[in-house]
Amino acid sequence: MNMKLAANAAAAAVIFGLAGCSGMSTQDKNTAIGAGVGAVGGSVLTGGSTAGTVGGAAVGGVIGHEISK
Repeated sequence: MNMKLAANAAAAAVIFGLAGCSGMSTQDKNTAIGAGVGAVGGSVLTGGSTAGTVGGAAVGGVIGHEISK
């Protein structure tokens, strides 16, 4: 799969996923955004590997969660 297409698809999924987050707290939103950005970053850095995407999402989610504390 083309890397640019994969990154764009992941970004679109995050944007559409966040559209339903009106009832979330700021910390929850930051966690979700961090996970989405981390997933895209992990995917891009590892050439689209599943482990890189999941690892990036986990790290990004933790960072996003901690930012609002």
